[in-house]
Amino acid sequence: MAHCFLQVALDTPLNSCFDYRWPCASGEEPLVGQLVLVPFARREVVGLIVAVKDTSDVPVDKLKDAIAVRSQLAPLPERWIALARFAADYYQRPLGEVALPGLPKNLRVPKTVALDRALKKLAKNDTPHDPTPSGMPVLNPAQQEAANAIGSAAGFTPMLLYGVTGSGKTEVYLQACAQVLGRDPDAQILVLVPEINLTPQLEGNIQARFPGLMLATLHSGLSEGERMLHWLAAHEGKARIVLGTRLAILASLPNLKLIVIDEEHDPSYKQQEGLRYSARDLAVWRAHQLGIPIVLGSATPSLETWHHAGSHRYRKLELRERAVRDAVLPTVKLIDTERDRVKDGLSSAVIAALRQRLDRGEQSLLFLNRRGYAPVISCDACGWISNCTRCTAFMVLHKPEHRLRCHHCSLELRIPRHCPTCGNVDLQPLGRGTQRVEEGLAAMFPEARILRIDADSTRLKGSAQAAFDAVHRGEVDILVGTQMVAKGHDFKKLTLVGILNPDTALFSQDYRASERLFAQLMQVAGRAGRAGAASEVLVQTRYASHPLYGAVQRHDYDRFAGSLLEERRQAGLPPFMYQALLRAEAPELANAIAFLEAARDCLPTEAVMINDPIPMTMTRVHNTDRAQLLVESPSRPALQHFLREWVEILRAMKSRVRWSLEVDPIDI
Repeated sequence: MAHCFLQVALDTPLNSCFDYRWPCASGEEPLVGQLVLVPFARREVVGLIVAVKDTSDVPVDKLKDAIAVRSQLAPLPERWIALARFAADYYQRPLGEVALPGLPKNLRVPKTVALDRALKKLAKNDTPHDPTPSGMPVLNPAQQEAANAIGSAAGFTPMLLYGVTGSGKTEVYLQACAQVLGRDPDAQILVLVPEINLTPQLEGNIQARFPGLMLATLHSGLSEGERMLHWLAAHEGKARIVLGTRLAILASLPNLKLIVIDEEHDPSYKQQEGLRYSARDLAVWRAHQLGIPIVLGSATPSLETWHHAGSHRYRKLELRERAVRDAVLPTVKLIDTERDRVKDGLSSAVIAALRQRLDRGEQSLLFLNRRGYAPVISCDACGWISNCTRCTAFMVLHKPEHRLRCHHCSLELRIPRHCPTCGNVDLQPLGRGTQRVEEGLAAMFPEARILRIDADSTRLKGSAQAAFDAVHRGEVDILVGTQMVAKGHDFKKLTLVGILNPDTALFSQDYRASERLFAQLMQVAGRAGRAGAASEVLVQTRYASHPLYGAVQRHDYDRFAGSLLEERRQAGLPPFMYQALLRAEAPELANAIAFLEAARDCLPTEAVMINDPIPMTMTRVHNTDRAQLLVESPSRPALQHFLREWVEILRAMKSRVRWSLEVDPIDI
């Protein structure tokens, strides 16, 4: 029997493309981009056809037959496969390990029941395709200029929408989308946000603006059935607007005409497990591949994006004023805690400001990026502290649950009744987390309605949105939260932001720490006064004269970013240097270091600089020791050329050490 041959990408850790036979007499012609069921080892798995060939380099008698092609599903576009190939090549991963996990889980199972059900449900959907926008507000001149620039852009046009918090960037996105859809009713638009809890508010805005269009949402909080349905709507071109977190960049969008990345500076756009890709960077590449505009919006752009705008690789659109008439940026005051000592974590200035807002019926936000009750408990008698037995980290006190919890390995223990070392029963919490601040506020202001929003209080599905809805309805007087509340939310009655204990980030060994702290402070400060009421931000710090706080006080991102870029240039750091990080994990640190030393010496080169291996900052996690080795080059092509050869050698090395490679790391 005559055969053709299929090259199929599978989700395997090493070689991910395998050849299979397909009988020509089957009556069904397989196509590139189709999913196919094939035998692999002792299982049947779903793969992606990436080539159909007349011959194979593997002897025919050693090849297995493919079982069935998923012909009910339209093939994935060749440009989508090209995107997956680029990501696999750039991030040094097998193609199947990129392409297959980018698809909904229900598409990757041997049975097609879920797929058939979703296709039938989608076929019955009679949502009209009317791109006419509803309720278009009048923009101010700067907003209108930005919206017109985005809406009329042709070809690959990367743009930075640099706007202060509350300047109406979302409205610019929506009106630019209306212009794109007005020209091409079949166009698709991809809008990315950094976190799941930011999707409901933006989803509501999009649905209200475009009631006649189908909107698809893609993020990890969806059930598998929901994700399948929304992915199919995007893949078949029925969803005109697709809103999602970083995984949505790998969605199949056959008619994509515009990409919007909101809060483009956010580290959440970088995947930290498996394929460690940057959704922002892939989005820029995808826009270039398709020849379409892309907008990167932020009040505190990443230094990479700011550098590109400064060198005119990106067009910069500016919104220097708040969108609401007469609304101004909040006044930022620095509270020197060396002079104004804190009580229950709060200075007298913050306590007085909270009282004023309560008396006026206004809302306040206290920001502390540390969840739990206290970072650690200790014994004054012998110096014992609650270290995690499996990690180089402290066990955090969670008082309401009567637990010590490690936030790295999830180990939980009951709070000890006495010191495990000396028997002292007087164990004390050190430091403060959101739970302890909430407890202190309840004692100070018993009449206040206090709500805490952090990863602990919003574990249940839908709980985060319910909490934010309560704030928007005015049912909360004082909101206590972590970074979950710092960005994207429009709290109309909020006029006071108190920032507690931001100083720890000033002394981090991570060279990005100051950039991230500045962005975080500017973002959380921007929650105040968005509806036009006079507002203020109080920053409690022991280092009130630090230049970073001075820049925050002046709302001066431009000068601060310029000084950081100059520091990076002089130090030879990104964006003026390109990096890759090889990590190794082993039960013993010596084994991880030995592997990295062998990796350092296995491919001599002068094109890149290979640093010596060192233990990671968090050396031990879940009884596993970790070390890292940094590779750098001023030339991205030179670094990529080296990595391709290096990875092949590393894969061939016989070692029990687990290793992973991250290109463009953001945590070193």
